[in-house]
Amino acid sequence: MADIREIKGCCPLDCQDTCAWIAEVEDGTVKRVRGSKDHPITRGALCAKVNDYQERTYALDRLLHPLRRIGPKGNGQFERISWDEALDTIAGRFKAIIAEDGPEALMPLFYLGSMGVVQRHALMRIFHGLGGTRLHGELCGASMSALWAEGHPIGFDPEEMVDSKLIILWGINILSTCHHHWQFIKEARERHGTRVVMIDPRRSRTAEQCDEHIAIKPGTDAILAAGMANVMLSEGLVDLDYARAAMSDLETFTGEVQAWTPERVAEACDIEAEVVIELAREFATAKPAVLRAGVAPQQTVKGEAFVRSLSALAMLGGHWKLRGGGLFFFDAPAFDEFAAGRDDLLPRDSRSLDLSAVGPALTDTNPAVKGLMVWCMNPAVIQIDSGRVRQGLARDDLFTVVLDHFVTDTARYADVVLPATTQLEHFDVLGAWGHHYVTVNNLAVSPQGEAKSHGEVMRLLAPRLGLDHPAFSESDEEIAASALPDGVSLESLKKDGWIKLSPPRPDPATSDVPLRFAGDNPEPLDGDGLRLLTPKSHYFLNSSFANMRRQRKAQGEPELEMNPADAESLGLHDGEIVVMRNERGEVRAKLAVSDIIRPGAVVLIGKWWSRPTETAALSNMLTPSNWSAGGQPAYNDTFVTVEAAEAAIAAE
Repeated sequence: MADIREIKGCCPLDCQDTCAWIAEVEDGTVKRVRGSKDHPITRGALCAKVNDYQERTYALDRLLHPLRRIGPKGNGQFERISWDEALDTIAGRFKAIIAEDGPEALMPLFYLGSMGVVQRHALMRIFHGLGGTRLHGELCGASMSALWAEGHPIGFDPEEMVDSKLIILWGINILSTCHHHWQFIKEARERHGTRVVMIDPRRSRTAEQCDEHIAIKPGTDAILAAGMANVMLSEGLVDLDYARAAMSDLETFTGEVQAWTPERVAEACDIEAEVVIELAREFATAKPAVLRAGVAPQQTVKGEAFVRSLSALAMLGGHWKLRGGGLFFFDAPAFDEFAAGRDDLLPRDSRSLDLSAVGPALTDTNPAVKGLMVWCMNPAVIQIDSGRVRQGLARDDLFTVVLDHFVTDTARYADVVLPATTQLEHFDVLGAWGHHYVTVNNLAVSPQGEAKSHGEVMRLLAPRLGLDHPAFSESDEEIAASALPDGVSLESLKKDGWIKLSPPRPDPATSDVPLRFAGDNPEPLDGDGLRLLTPKSHYFLNSSFANMRRQRKAQGEPELEMNPADAESLGLHDGEIVVMRNERGEVRAKLAVSDIIRPGAVVLIGKWWSRPTETAALSNMLTPSNWSAGGQPAYNDTFVTVEAAEAAIAAE
């Protein structure tokens, strides 16, 4: 008789939903993962990216053994070695680097390939213990985090959205990126007849389901918000008592937005003035209303202007007073996952480098980075100006270690590659950045091949580096427990599957922190050519799953979307291969002529690998090394020219 078990776990990926799942295990093999019906967010459904996650665990090209580079960096030529040999090599090189250049020559590099407490933070104990370089910054939401640090509220419990009377989706394709939030929007529609408005240059899957789609010119989001504020103030539609209490510089802000009349905003955004006026009136009078915003409009050099302008609108409308009202970029449960990294182990203060600026860190930093360990990240694909990142990774004097499930673009530059466990093969605890639940991931099956969790790698590597603090011998469960608040039992979490840890609902009118809203210039950066946008795909999550057969087939080949008016002016035709280029490089893709994207911009969806070469579309080779004032990489300030591939060949 078959041994059949159901194991409670959750998705590890960089998504606001952090879905709870059930792994169906038969005779030691995961046959299926399905969404947990009992979880208040997941409600039984997994997305199109992970609903066959077990295929990732059992993939034929899965990395199962340690590897050592035997060819030029970037070629992906490796030989199999033992774990002992791999760990001894890493420890030996790290100790030699410390002896010659000091511990700050060692740099960790990780992000959100896994949001697990153990998988993200366990290895930081090594770098903290050695006194190595630390990390700061973000790839996606640095602008909103900068304002959050100032005291601006940027989220609340998303389950409240069922009581919203107007939901403005601003630059977010919910059905492809966090589709469980759509269920709250559906319930709001059913309960209150809630109107849903989308603001986005592209008519996405989500825009198709909205009551209204406003296709503004990319980069003009803060201008539209300023225009809405202008209308609300000039027509007396502001909750003045609330705004005075919440906005320390209301008079200055009012003076600034007077310049942004509906007519001026309409010209800048390339929409009708009446659209600006009606949207402002509706937002002011629908009680409560919520601005549900995404990260894409932040990804310009004016990212903070966008976030600050939306924060101002929520204050002017007094929407924070009511359940379901305010501003939602992200929200998280009340627990400190970074505590698991144990920065108290630092023997002295050490330098901190921006994880969003890996290219400069590896090519221009003084003293130079000589040892690099990468996990939960594929920087050769997802980093801004990724050509510069690859230039740094190719340095002969840089010793690089990569932990991953596959030989990614980044791993091809590594000196040593270590096989990491997938989510089905280790224990972990995960928070979320789109709801208030902490969810457990119980181990479902033993690791394939010689794969090891990041906690196990820490425990094996630490003694080789002379690190003997008790923190380096903690189990994965003990590491996870170190991030949980007092009163939360790990054993109960393992049994129940999740726990809700809600922070208090923000009320900026009662806060002692003075909040600034004036001073940011909302006008976008202009460039030559067409603005290139690279939104998230429906079947990949950043670069994860770009190598998986089902997801690649479903996503199709890379396509560059272009409005018919732009295609006609350039003499281009649907279906032909085109080359987009700028001073940083060029990328080829199949042209898809469609009015899904407004004129003046082109869209290349997804983050693709460089293999296989016939479907490579490394859009971040073209993105500039520009950041907002708060440290947000300006992915969407990329400008390109586009021409037919045949014409490009003839010109060469």
